Amino acid sequence: MKTSTTHAALTTDLAARFRQVRTVTMDLCAPLSVEDQVAQSMPEASPAKWHLAHTSWFFETFVLAPYWPEYQPLHPAYGHLFNSYYETVGEAFPRARRGLLTRPSVAEVHEYRAWVDKQILALCETRLPAAAVVRLELGIQHEQQHQELILSDIKHLLSCNPLRPAYKLGPAQPRHEPPAHVWVGCPGGLYWIGHAGQGFHFDNEAPRHRTFLQPFLLGSRLVTAGEYLAFMDDRGYERPELWLSDGIAAARDGGWRAPLYWEQQGDVWWMMTLHGMRPVDPAEPVCHVSYYEADAYARWAGARLPTEFEWEAAAGHSRISAGADTPRSLHPAHAKTGDSGEGLIQLGAECWQWTASPYAPYPGFRATPGALGEYNGKFMCNQMVLRGGACATPAGHTRATYRNFFPPGARWQFSGIRLARDA
Repeated sequence: MKTSTTHAALTTDLAARFRQVRTVTMDLCAPLSVEDQVAQSMPEASPAKWHLAHTSWFFETFVLAPYWPEYQPLHPAYGHLFNSYYETVGEAFPRARRGLLTRPSVAEVHEYRAWVDKQILALCETRLPAAAVVRLELGIQHEQQHQELILSDIKHLLSCNPLRPAYKLGPAQPRHEPPAHVWVGCPGGLYWIGHAGQGFHFDNEAPRHRTFLQPFLLGSRLVTAGEYLAFMDDRGYERPELWLSDGIAAARDGGWRAPLYWEQQGDVWWMMTLHGMRPVDPAEPVCHVSYYEADAYARWAGARLPTEFEWEAAAGHSRISAGADTPRSLHPAHAKTGDSGEGLIQLGAECWQWTASPYAPYPGFRATPGALGEYNGKFMCNQMVLRGGACATPAGHTRATYRNFFPPGARWQFSGIRLARDA
């Protein structure tokens, strides 16, 4: 009886969390017009409508199809149209052409979500196998990842519009001087890296293992826009000695001379935000820079980027803000007085922080068998790891062991810079 009661409580909790996450996703799209939700601004970004459909496809494919015998797909073509990259379960529609999917309509995608929601909640009324519980949890976490992607993708889309429309109006942040940037010392030695204990984690956060680190120093806060402006004023984008070969090529090919979304109007730099155009605030963290730009800035500053293991070792003993159930903010905020004994602030609430570590498997890593093994493992090449979390990151995704990853040239994510040095 106790086991049955525990199982019922687990499925009840999962059902409630499923409802809540699905509602948040819809709320994120509420400020958008139908036209906003269909357009695709670049191959790396996806239309909001596609995110709504793909997250439903994930539950349909990996939870309903194998564990709900009564389930019937709403439309036979959706399995192809809204598959992202899981080739084990079928051919995916090309990523760069998602903006061409004017049909099904946004209204029909909403019907698809409602259809999947009804079936998932019905499934939760049954005695779920342990494997189904694991997959349902993964689906919830997966949808939260797409909530952040909806915001980053729509920001890029709106930035391409000459009207520079706001996603949502918001108050301007009060201006003040940032706290001093100081170096926080971290002793060398053996550190445990990777997820341990209870709670959800993605497969790429495991297995837990030990790594030896030399003594190092970590910057107490993120690099500010004002500090990055000094790099720009010192011809930072023009000095090849500061850049990796691939980086300077990307900067030249892309015409980079400032972070993404920055525009110079006369003597004033402005930036596109989800609240519309605003003057660059020198006290805010610099955001929307690539790994290449972060690395070049670090060299210019006489420092380097931390490895992901240094970042985790230093941050693991500091409090990382868990945030709310919805994204905490739509724009990175000023640094605040440190509230941890380690002296580290802005660990997980403003910008993802580039590390010097390539995205690679941990010792002993084994991808999950079957199609879900494609979730993280197949991308362990040509990507760099980011740590921490950003202003748009949902709750629970800012833990110290979380490994985000993007190609080194990616700029449209909420990515910033924290410096490191050898002790």
